[in-house]
Amino acid sequence: MLDINLVRENPDVVREALTKRHMPTTVVDDLLRLDANRRAFLQEVETLKAERNRVSKEIGQSKDKEEREAKIEAMRVVGDRIGVLDSQVRDVDTALTDIISGVPNIPDELTPLGADENENVVLRMHGEKPVFDFEPKPHWDLGPQLDMINFDQGVKITGSRFYVLSGAGARLQRALIAYMLDLHIRQNYLEKYTPFMVKAETLYASGQLPKFIDNLYHDIEEDYWMVPTAEVPLTGLHMNDFIAEAELPLRYTAYTPCFRREKMSAGRDVRGIKRGHQFDKVEMYIFCKPEESNNELAKMLADAEETVKLLGLPYRILQLCTGDLGFNARVTYDIEVWAAGCQEWLEVSSVSNVGDFQARRANIKYRPEDKSKAQLVHTLNGSGLGMPRTLIAVMENNQQADGSIVVPEVLRPWMGGVDVIRP
Repeated sequence: MLDINLVRENPDVVREALTKRHMPTTVVDDLLRLDANRRAFLQEVETLKAERNRVSKEIGQSKDKEEREAKIEAMRVVGDRIGVLDSQVRDVDTALTDIISGVPNIPDELTPLGADENENVVLRMHGEKPVFDFEPKPHWDLGPQLDMINFDQGVKITGSRFYVLSGAGARLQRALIAYMLDLHIRQNYLEKYTPFMVKAETLYASGQLPKFIDNLYHDIEEDYWMVPTAEVPLTGLHMNDFIAEAELPLRYTAYTPCFRREKMSAGRDVRGIKRGHQFDKVEMYIFCKPEESNNELAKMLADAEETVKLLGLPYRILQLCTGDLGFNARVTYDIEVWAAGCQEWLEVSSVSNVGDFQARRANIKYRPEDKSKAQLVHTLNGSGLGMPRTLIAVMENNQQADGSIVVPEVLRPWMGGVDVIRP
């Protein structure tokens, strides 16, 4: 969430940021109007309360009964007015919070200008696309032929956009998750196992509510929400906390299934397992001091790159433009891997510096060792990596002419030593 002081003191900065994101700027005028009303109400309340305190002393000192009763009656009127103003302040506070909660973060100066995903910038590429002497199969053919993916069973037990991983398919996905977590631990992240359901406050703190309410699954009876990403519970770990400066940076990694009500249009990512309402992901998350966040962003991107590189997958790094930048992010780098069967680049990781945007919502601060004023931390998040697209790339890029799949060497310890998945 943006600081209302920024909106008040530098409204043009916010307007410019919204313009870069190709969003309307009228919200800034709404915020300024509400903020002005709030401050006017507060000023009148403080004036009336000061008057009430002054007159109360006079009432206590007055010996004239009629004078006392007149002042008491006058203060009843003042008290009623204070009550009305307090109610108006609460209403304005609610309106302000509702509006500013829907305003996205300010893009970093380094984030390139652009209208949409077509104007993202490819920074670099690594590895060569695999070359086959046969026609490589997409995973939606390869998986069923190897009894790794069963689409019919997914539809039977749940519905469209669900599937069942079986045998080597289930084991390969589990191997990928275990490999990623162990690698991130070696990269100096602390593993966390968090709840897969959270309360609304936690979703609000991470910037998911109210903006993305239509994409979330909600248990109405218990008021629990299924997590759309481990970023949500990892943010919630330190809601309303004061972290000692010496503890920073805090680096966490966690596996969770993720649940999202994806709105999928016909003809786009409808085949196979690229997009679904449930998927697995390993997340990286960092809390740090503001002056450290750029270095931590570089570390997180390098760590995500290493995760892909060790799998032997060709990949490219994209910097997202302002028109494609996520709601919380100041700057984001996507990692896309090549999938030889689909014949397309698949995003498997987004690494973002969020600045103090989430920390302000979640009230996460640190106490400097010099005992100066507490400050908001910066938070960063990145996928390390997301399923099922990583699974897709591993399957399609390592297939052989006889329909088998070579298991990447780094995954074999979790595959019981199996080096080739055969029909």
